[in-house]
Amino acid sequence: MNKIVDIKPEPNYAAIKDKQKGIWSSGDYARVGTTLQIVGEKLADAMDVHADQRILDVAAGNGNFTLAAARRWADITSTDYVHSLLERGKQRAIADGFDLTFELADAEDLPFADGFFDAAASTFGVMFAPNQKQAASEMKRVVRKGGKIGLAAWTPNGFVGAMSGIIRDYVPMPAGLDSPMLWGTDAHLETLFGQEVEEIEIVRKHFNFRYRSADHWLEVFRRYYGPLHMAFETLDDLQQQALAQDLINMIEQMNQSEDDSMRVPGEYLEVVITR
Repeated sequence: MNKIVDIKPEPNYAAIKDKQKGIWSSGDYARVGTTLQIVGEKLADAMDVHADQRILDVAAGNGNFTLAAARRWADITSTDYVHSLLERGKQRAIADGFDLTFELADAEDLPFADGFFDAAASTFGVMFAPNQKQAASEMKRVVRKGGKIGLAAWTPNGFVGAMSGIIRDYVPMPAGLDSPMLWGTDAHLETLFGQEVEEIEIVRKHFNFRYRSADHWLEVFRRYYGPLHMAFETLDDLQQQALAQDLINMIEQMNQSEDDSMRVPGEYLEVVITR
């Protein structure tokens, strides 16, 4: 008797990325992204970014790590596949007096030669690439032997992981995709990067989300954070009310503020990989 093997169809990555571009182009992620600047600064220090290094920021968004590297006089190239986010990064660089390189690029198909960079990094960006193995492979490919790969990735059990889980209850992920939050686990990082690297250093950290209140956070994220903005756009009124209440309940459970404001720690992994 022949054994029947259930083979999952390969996800349509091109179609998924087209949809993702629309999601991250909606709202105004830069309004949220700039609050995370300290994460880029800490990662740049952990990687020992210094003058004249050739460094790539992958899925750079509005350029938090890009600016952190520029402040350390590195030769930084900032890339993303969403043009509007690159433009916001460019505006920030100009305001800070930096003349940097910004290039439209797909994290899964980086237009650079093997070993071209001394280091590559991504803060809460490359983790959202649909083909995770390919994105990790590309980061390894473009970094020279002995160079560094730096990552900041939200964990599944932290605040952003919980928020994403609630969103997926209402708007499921495309079939066949792994959760982006897997990048925030030691085991998955070992799977993605364990081959052809010398060392993986992982430190568990927290970024404090600080807002006037839970309602204020919801107002900001619903307007500006693409995945949540689009989730609300796709739901009817009753579903929108239910999603909003689920998010508020989550924040009230996680809030550590001692007054009426919001201070919720968002757990993430700070990762430094030596090629």
